[in-house]
Amino acid sequence: MVDFTRTAASPPVGASELFQILRDGVPRTRAELAALTGLARSTIAVRLDALVDVGLVGPVETAASTGGRPPAQVALVPRARLVVAADLGASHGRVAVTDLVGAALATREAAIDIAAGPVPTLTWLVETVDALLDEVGRARDDVVAMGIGVPGPVEFSTGRPANPPIMPGWDGFDVPGWLRGHLSAHVLLDNDVNIAALGERAHGWPDVDHLLFVKVATGIGSGIVSDGQLRRGAQGTAGDIGHVRVSRAGDAPCHCGNTGCLEAVASGPAIARALRAKGHDVHTSGDVIALVERSELDAIGAVRQAGRDIGEVLATCVSLVNPSVIALGGSITRAGEHLLAGVREVVYARSMPLATEHLVIAQSRAGSVAALQGAAALAIGYALSPAGVDELVAPAEGRALVS
Repeated sequence: MVDFTRTAASPPVGASELFQILRDGVPRTRAELAALTGLARSTIAVRLDALVDVGLVGPVETAASTGGRPPAQVALVPRARLVVAADLGASHGRVAVTDLVGAALATREAAIDIAAGPVPTLTWLVETVDALLDEVGRARDDVVAMGIGVPGPVEFSTGRPANPPIMPGWDGFDVPGWLRGHLSAHVLLDNDVNIAALGERAHGWPDVDHLLFVKVATGIGSGIVSDGQLRRGAQGTAGDIGHVRVSRAGDAPCHCGNTGCLEAVASGPAIARALRAKGHDVHTSGDVIALVERSELDAIGAVRQAGRDIGEVLATCVSLVNPSVIALGGSITRAGEHLLAGVREVVYARSMPLATEHLVIAQSRAGSVAALQGAAALAIGYALSPAGVDELVAPAEGRALVS
């Protein structure tokens, strides 16, 4: 939050800082803005003119009057600009164009191969964005920010993937730089599970400040929300629980190069592999879920055991970060209570009673769109921040000040 407490030595509140009051969408009069900031009404008028010039703020229905002319109100214009949200998985791509309050205007999903490399994948992304913009009748210049999730570690400050195991050719690739050659929007790249954690918290548990989101699919990872903030760690690998060693894994090889990792025994491909060893014709997570839905005992047992393996790691996580909620998402969670039962069985048995007294372990409320919603939230967070608004209003504000 911006601190609008001003002293004689405080710098004047610029248009971007003034906008932080209005970003909640609540209509306010110029008199109310002057009272909140301590600025003169004439200065408020200049700042608002700059915001109106770029369309971020506009008039709304007038407020009730106590006599005479009713005071005019201004508020955020949600469709003044757009953001792009993208969830790029190992084999799927989901893209949405949303307004500045996160309402999706158009979405598209397709099968992709992230292992094909950054240029083919990002070319598909740009083409998809263009198609969505055509669908809603807007232009590339209307997009002010893009939030993108990818299935691997990311150096968030630079937007470069960092040694992602299942993304050959992506290590160190300048994703924001490449995209800026096509779109002028600010680009924020993050790990897909971090993005999903943002979406899960915002749309499933908005009042929870301590949440662990766990994705169980082709890989296994978690996103950590503590004190209401996403925790990425020093190199962006915080929450990478898929490569923690678990007792049952033994020397099972993992694609990361180590052995005995959680992913080697509890991911979708690992469960399918275990069922094939028992004579079942399964190859994908979808095949596993289909067997579970037919009440195949081997499949139910394998999914529940995967839950126990995941619970072994999460019991340690509970001791480290003490979450209020553990939300499980990803394709394997479509097995429903079988996976959750295995997780709960171990977490509640091995964690300290105080840490689990009010702990909720539940299926994701945001579901398959958690990452897309989180990507939109990430992009909107930047677009409406002082830095994001400055990029839009600085030229307009400058013109207003000299006129």
